[in-house]
Amino acid sequence: MSEKGFEVIGISSQGKELNEVHDDEGIKVIPIHMSRKITPLQDINSLWKMYKFIKQEQPQIVHTHTPKAGIIGMLAAKLAGVPIRLHTIAGLPLMEAVGNKRKVLDFVEKLTYSSATKVYPNSKGLYDFILQNNYTSIDKLKVIGEGSSNGIDTKFFSSQYFSQENQAQLNMKLNIQQDDFVFVFVGRLVGDKGINELIEAFSQLTIPKSKLLLVGHLESDLDPLLSETVKEIETNPNIISVGFQKDVRPYFTISDCLVFPSYREGFPNVVMQAGAMGLPSIVSNINGCNEIIIEGENGTIIPVKDSEAIKSAMLKMIEDKEFYFKLKENSRSMIQSRYEQAVVWQALLEEYTQLLKERKLNV
Repeated sequence: MSEKGFEVIGISSQGKELNEVHDDEGIKVIPIHMSRKITPLQDINSLWKMYKFIKQEQPQIVHTHTPKAGIIGMLAAKLAGVPIRLHTIAGLPLMEAVGNKRKVLDFVEKLTYSSATKVYPNSKGLYDFILQNNYTSIDKLKVIGEGSSNGIDTKFFSSQYFSQENQAQLNMKLNIQQDDFVFVFVGRLVGDKGINELIEAFSQLTIPKSKLLLVGHLESDLDPLLSETVKEIETNPNIISVGFQKDVRPYFTISDCLVFPSYREGFPNVVMQAGAMGLPSIVSNINGCNEIIIEGENGTIIPVKDSEAIKSAMLKMIEDKEFYFKLKENSRSMIQSRYEQAVVWQALLEEYTQLLKERKLNV
């Protein structure tokens, strides 16, 4: 039982991340396999296991995140008679889907929302997209606070923990010189994160003393990069790929600007993290990104899937010092004032408490 009166149980596919949640958060965790792909037979098996567990536990609230956990968790919770069924949307893969795949994903999304009692898009852009596509009624929808699923702990994401000596050591390890201008991307290295366009743009930069730091796992199954993109990453001496890193803060401290040209997002944590670490951002004009970043204040917004626009924005960051330092000066304070984690947590707690009161249920 938490100090707020809630006993929390976390359910996800088995993996080291689930064990880390148990250790870090001190909650009970239950592994139930959920495939990330469209796998009807596996999904039915997952649904049955989820239903049995929820029926046994009889929770007052089930709150799901991600599309697959959403459809399985919301259906199971409805079948098991859970009174409060909440689903948070932090991005919609179907935005890039076409044809029959889009029809299937549209159907699944509508079924998820119809099974939920409340639906929480984590950005105003997603809220509008859901209404425009008639996935659910307006009375079910709500954006918690200013957006974001979890907010950001700006005490943790702070450059104060990293000395100049720490930064010098990491720069030396990665062969980054003190006067290099370092662009950083943090996330999965896949097509719909805009990596193909980012690599094309950076490879065309003619300004010396610039580096591109890639922090994230290269995925080759769901959304692989173009072969020429992979080759450029492997052979360009100014592109540094360090793979997945559990703690991304050291890499922000040695960087000058985040570049995040994703095709679709809900409310991207990485843009908030970079801002909290004092970095301006170049982001694509998509949900979430265009809410966290205000043009000309803490970053710049570019069209989606436009390598030329990425290149131009990168050049401006390097060449226009007055512009760059204005963005940099505003970056941290603009995250603190809108997305501090404690504020988002309090708003979510108040939502839970209100829903329980409305149904005359005790915490």
